[in-house]
Amino acid sequence: MNLQDTDFALFGLPERFAQDRAAIDARWKELQREAHPDRFAAQGAAAQRIAMQWSVRINEAYRRLKDPLRRAAYLCDLRGAPIDAERNTAMPSAFLVEQMEWREALDEADSEAEVDAVAERLEGTRERLLADIGRLLDDEGDAAAAAQQVRALMFIERFAHDVEQRFDQLGQ
Repeated sequence: MNLQDTDFALFGLPERFAQDRAAIDARWKELQREAHPDRFAAQGAAAQRIAMQWSVRINEAYRRLKDPLRRAAYLCDLRGAPIDAERNTAMPSAFLVEQMEWREALDEADSEAEVDAVAERLEGTRERLLADIGRLLDDEGDAAAAAQQVRALMFIERFAHDVEQRFDQLGQ
């Protein structure tokens, strides 16, 4: 293994968006056992430092691979279509209109049922975006289009926090 390998190569997984979470978890445990610094105690401090580097690298890859949003962004980056969300905020106008509708519905929500309705709409869009991202990356090989969908999913994830805060406000 090489510290410079992609997360997928490190975990022995195909470079695809669609992944089996149980396989990712199992491989992470296996890699952590192999690289645990205690296994290298008899080989000295230098070997333990290298094992620690491996452990950090394995955890970093695990965090990216297990999270669909991070995995999608990573794949887009690997395929030459970085997300660059700080500078590239362009979204299709239909999505912008939908965002405004969600925001308005959330601002006007006076009951948990109304907030729940916003959350359900949000979850439906999230599931659709994940399916679109999978299709674009795995079936069509269109990382640029997938990157636009990833940016939309990033908004969904941030807005979901606003929805949770609104639930908390109503519960008080």
